[in-house]
Amino acid sequence: MRDDANAGRCAAARRFAVEPASHLPVAAGIGLRAPHVAGVLAEHPPVPWFEVHSENYYVDGGQALSSLLRIRADYPLSLHGVGLSLGGTDPLDRSHLAKLARLVALAEPALVSEHLCWSSVGGQHLNDLLPLPFNEAALVNICARIQVVQESLRHPIAVENISSYVEFAESTIAEPDFVAEVVQRTGCHLLLDVNNVYVNAVNHGFDADAYVARMPADAIAELHVAGFEAGAGCLIDTHGAPVAAPVWALYARTIARIGTRPTLIERDTNLPPFAMLEAEAAKAHAILAQGDVVAA
Repeated sequence: MRDDANAGRCAAARRFAVEPASHLPVAAGIGLRAPHVAGVLAEHPPVPWFEVHSENYYVDGGQALSSLLRIRADYPLSLHGVGLSLGGTDPLDRSHLAKLARLVALAEPALVSEHLCWSSVGGQHLNDLLPLPFNEAALVNICARIQVVQESLRHPIAVENISSYVEFAESTIAEPDFVAEVVQRTGCHLLLDVNNVYVNAVNHGFDADAYVARMPADAIAELHVAGFEAGAGCLIDTHGAPVAAPVWALYARTIARIGTRPTLIERDTNLPPFAMLEAEAAKAHAILAQGDVVAA
């Protein structure tokens, strides 16, 4: 699957891989959204770490950035991007990348991540995470773009597998093999979204555990769990519901297979009270604790 040109790109990118995959605590963090920021600042809850969407802080100042930096003084932070369109064919948005680099310098996050998707075409941003055809051309394209991002940031990034509802007739590579090959070629890390694995397994009829087994375990820097909703003939990754029982079960089996990892409770819509997110984090903590017992 690799040619000499690809091998050259790999050698250039792997100098980033000597850095630790993540300095996040191996514990359950929470996705921090705007309605909960004031409470976190006032109450300093015992959350091991937070993750935020990078694009919400692409500003030169103001209350949002000031609050984030105050929180960063007390908690490890993961920056999770949604707008780089790593798999797109438009030129990489250098302005977007420069804003990310500035935020990385200010916030000094433990991890920076993006998605294995495309989200813009013809200069138009579509405000969605759209699936790729899993073939060699798409693989070469996204690996080259990940390399540019890592060179620009002078830091490895983690890439996340996305949920999807259609498959391309042009796909010639199985999804888990595509994801694993991206990591192999670029030296980037992997943010394995367990919910997305489960959603895609149901939507496309594959074995979720077999998918996890094909992931490069040493490259997994973070795990996500989230909620979905049942649509017409498929599961929809909404991030608007509690983590479902089958996702918790897959998460527990994933920890048993790969070992404990920093884990995020991800919620973007229908935000509940912060205490409910803490309760979900406690479930993840219990699974991580059991994983530590098994490892010992």
